[in-house]
Amino acid sequence: MGAYAVLVQPSANRVYAQAAPALTAAELRALDDLALGGVVTEVAVTELAGVPYVTFDGPEAALPVVANLSTRYAVFAREGDLLRPVGVAPLDRWDDDLVSIQRYPGRTNEQLTRLLLNLALAASSAGAAAFSGEARPRVLDPLCGRGTTLNVAALCGLDAAGIDLDRKDVDAYLQFFTTWLKGKRAKHTSKRVGPVTTVTFAPGKGDDRQEVVAVTADTTDAVRHLGGSSVDVIVTDLPYGVQHGSTAGDALRRSPADLLAAALPAWRKVLRPGGALAASWNTKVLPRTQLAAMLEGAGLVVLTGETYESFAHRVDQAVDRDVVVARRP
Repeated sequence: MGAYAVLVQPSANRVYAQAAPALTAAELRALDDLALGGVVTEVAVTELAGVPYVTFDGPEAALPVVANLSTRYAVFAREGDLLRPVGVAPLDRWDDDLVSIQRYPGRTNEQLTRLLLNLALAASSAGAAAFSGEARPRVLDPLCGRGTTLNVAALCGLDAAGIDLDRKDVDAYLQFFTTWLKGKRAKHTSKRVGPVTTVTFAPGKGDDRQEVVAVTADTTDAVRHLGGSSVDVIVTDLPYGVQHGSTAGDALRRSPADLLAAALPAWRKVLRPGGALAASWNTKVLPRTQLAAMLEGAGLVVLTGETYESFAHRVDQAVDRDVVVARRP
């Protein structure tokens, strides 16, 4: 067993930066419970020389998971009053500008997206294998917008799919992503068949290829375009019911409850048995109890208890955001 400290990466979002240390501590507790079997102890936010760190005790075997924490900037071994840098190897296969250079109104914070992805991976049947690269789950964002989730999944070397009814958003994402690949001189091809565009890519010739699929369609049609039991994890940021919205059926739905009622049956069908979902939402427009009941009613098992109910944080005056994690049996 060793004592460690994680230096939290600064965030461009000031409000999220304030919440990040506590959210990272909650993330580590959840990942430990789901993927490490409870070997990490004494998780806390500790101020060292005026800087907040997430500190914990645990075996060296926990470091592959710690390396992928959503705000992990550096990891140190604590030796008395001294910190010794520890080399870690995250999943990241590409340069992180893939997730940082896009800026537009309503964009989901990439650190929150990584947190959601981590929780979904750990809760899925892949578990710890997803963080060591031994497993390669496929990720779906059924409300992908301009593709933050797709970029985060691609950064981690995973295959991803996204669905959104707004063609302008999907086209803007594809233009950004393929332009970014060209800038990196990455081998890639792009093929569009009807509403489905598939981009395959790799760092160089002979490298393992990844795939990103972007679909311009209603999220309720996920099974028709992607197939049943075709993804391992679902990661999404639900509409906040304020200025954000999403379409399911024939009308713009600003209420996440209306959207979920229409979309959850398809989301469950596209998710493989043993798969998991992690979603963020605005608790001011949808109470946790109601959201949990809807997920359970769709045949998913919601993870409950303090470990999974410690992610609430303020976004702005109209939005208090929280996170829910559920599995498909």
